[in-house]
Amino acid sequence: MSEPSGGVGKQQLQDFLRAADRGGLTLDDRRLLVQQALLLIEQNYVHLPLKAAMHAVNPVQRLRLLALRLSRQTPATMGPEWRFHAELSEIFHSVRDLHTNYVLPQPYAGKIAYLPYLIEEYHEGGERHYVVTKTVEGYSAPAFGPGVEVTHWNGVPFDRAVDVNAARFAGGNPAARHARGLQSMTIRPLRLHVPPDEAWVVLTYVGDDGISRELRESWRVTDNQPSFVDADRLSVAAVAQGLDLGADEIGRALKTLYVPEAVTLHETLGGAELADLPAEQDGVVPTSMPGFFKARSVTTRSGTFGHIRVFSFNVNDPDAFVREFVRLIGLLPQSGLIVDVRGNGGGHIHASEFLLQTLTPRPIVPEPTQFVTTALNMRICAQHREDPTGQIDLGPWFPSMEQALETGAVYSGSFPITPPGGANALGQQYHGPIVLVTNALCYSATDIFAGGFQDHRIGEILGTDDNTGAGGANVWTHSLLKLLLELPSPVRDSPYRTLPGEAGMRVAIRRSLRTHDLAGTPVEDLGVVPDHRHMMTRRDVMEDNPDLLARAGELLAARPVRRLDVQRTADGLALRTRLVDRADVYLDGRPSVSADLTGETTTLQVPGAASAHVIRVEGFEGGALVAARTILP
Repeated sequence: MSEPSGGVGKQQLQDFLRAADRGGLTLDDRRLLVQQALLLIEQNYVHLPLKAAMHAVNPVQRLRLLALRLSRQTPATMGPEWRFHAELSEIFHSVRDLHTNYVLPQPYAGKIAYLPYLIEEYHEGGERHYVVTKTVEGYSAPAFGPGVEVTHWNGVPFDRAVDVNAARFAGGNPAARHARGLQSMTIRPLRLHVPPDEAWVVLTYVGDDGISRELRESWRVTDNQPSFVDADRLSVAAVAQGLDLGADEIGRALKTLYVPEAVTLHETLGGAELADLPAEQDGVVPTSMPGFFKARSVTTRSGTFGHIRVFSFNVNDPDAFVREFVRLIGLLPQSGLIVDVRGNGGGHIHASEFLLQTLTPRPIVPEPTQFVTTALNMRICAQHREDPTGQIDLGPWFPSMEQALETGAVYSGSFPITPPGGANALGQQYHGPIVLVTNALCYSATDIFAGGFQDHRIGEILGTDDNTGAGGANVWTHSLLKLLLELPSPVRDSPYRTLPGEAGMRVAIRRSLRTHDLAGTPVEDLGVVPDHRHMMTRRDVMEDNPDLLARAGELLAARPVRRLDVQRTADGLALRTRLVDRADVYLDGRPSVSADLTGETTTLQVPGAASAHVIRVEGFEGGALVAARTILP
């Protein structure tokens, strides 16, 4: 058995647990946590009817039984704290909803358990294979490193071990469960998952020399980078959150462990010094938001295209997020764009839906959302039906909630979280063809983005899994729910209590629904099915996705490349177009001029264009709207 050297772990897992297991929660603390969990699941949880039907689970009864057992215990007879955390976590996991979590208290909060290597999968000959793709800096073991094939985990065939692990973690569909099962083999945020059962792992692998070896490695614990968004404080970002907290935690941890140069302490870095130079062939465009974007030019056998990774939507300022996205795609090749959201756990719902407008000439219809009808949810809507704090307006939902309690309707009326005006303020910014790349780790606001991309027929979706993660909801924390009944002034008899030990809970509060052809279809558990499926190859996981990008390039090359550039002139507009045969001009929302286009350059006389605040030009081909350009002050 090989013994490793090097590594960056700050603490061995067993040492961390030895201190953590001394316990900080009293019996009354445990009873309070279960009572508050029951409140959230029974009175706030929007997916409870769906989960009970789809997965045959009853978290309410399980919480009641746990509460009953705790009522019979004394401080002398209660079990160890880790067992309580494990049971409460498992009840939350049983609903297979990554929005709805028990967040462990100190000392687990802010910690990540990890093994010093990353394992990814690829497909060959119709079978899954698993390979080490990264190791932490300074780590080494005999004949071990990126490229070695993994065959067994503690003596269990690795593929089977992944499936066993997947059954322990939430995931609304098989693709999502498998993806999270694999991800959690080597990295786990301790605030959401109880620690691994084993102190160490024995990994069986085959090196480049064809020799099978075993590597014994201990789990380690380290601090994670904090989130940019404080979801417990009342803000638009917290109220509009659609986030898989686990994916967000893991995303930050992966940067800390494997890409430390991408770690930033601020959401937006100073961008004034960035040169707005087009991307060189196969070159990366510098960004003021490296934690959120990576933009580059990529050359495939089908041509040269733009490729932009969107790592997260979890921002405080969605407008700045969209502005940086627009700046980056403007510097990429205009012949086609690959928008890659793999592994994006979501974030600010406004940010995800604001982005859609930049890729299509069609008006964006944000996804509507619903509350489940309960007396407590109606109290929250009543408290904020006139937006007294300036942060959350629940007025649209309140009348239907009030009516639903009379009629017995399960859900409130459906209204968007994202303001339609903001979702259509900038208009289309990229006119070439677009392919969206997804996987089963796409969740929440990213599910909403992918659903909107498909519903508005922006382009084709290329998935490396059969489905996205299928997280269709807005999520609020227990602390935020408590705060909403305290602002602008406290209500009497609020049922929410401060949780002990800095513990936390999150709950899916408003479910999202698809639009257009799939109007009314829930996103939760169903997700977004891609138009095309790509099986990741060994080259993809080891060499930065060349086969995946080649497949995306093939899809882009089969679609037309359009152009619609507009500039103001002294008495009108100058247009440069491609594959556009008619232009309609609107000044401040009113129709002004319609003209047939016969060449690539056209000058239009448009009375009033010089003084208009907003100019929108819509381009058509064969009577179909195919391009648009909005000029703002």
